Amino acid sequence: MAQPQRVLFVCLGNICRSPLAEGVFRQLCERQGANVEIESAGTGAYHVGEAPDRRMRQTARRHGVDIEHLRARQAVAADFDRFDLILAMDRNNLQNLKAIAPTNARATLKLFRDFDPTPGDGDVPDPYYGSGDGFEHVYTIVERTSQALLRQLS
Repeated sequence: MAQPQRVLFVCLGNICRSPLAEGVFRQLCERQGANVEIESAGTGAYHVGEAPDRRMRQTARRHGVDIEHLRARQAVAADFDRFDLILAMDRNNLQNLKAIAPTNARATLKLFRDFDPTPGDGDVPDPYYGSGDGFEHVYTIVERTSQALLRQLS
């Protein structure tokens, strides 16, 4: 059996955007039978060990995606050897990841929305300080982009 592709989704605190992307993408891969290992992380250590934000868990649940078991962790330099593809949710996190990337990094580092058929400004907006509809908007972006990502990896 071929080695699985390994994908890491990264946002700031690993409690909103990246755990949702992990859950959505995992579900899509399982449905397609894709051989992909998936994780998420944050560039900051603000929420290490915490569950995803309650509002994001509710949004995911409404769409049949389970992210209840996930716990936040911080991205580290070793991730650049463990993963094939590291996807930042926005440009700020992309810059933070570039700052910790080893010079001989194995992983390809990109913006998540590089795979979005309608990428807008390239960033997945952070819904943390906004209203509930921001979480739905992020779900729409993540679901659409995850489908396109899976098609590209297949």
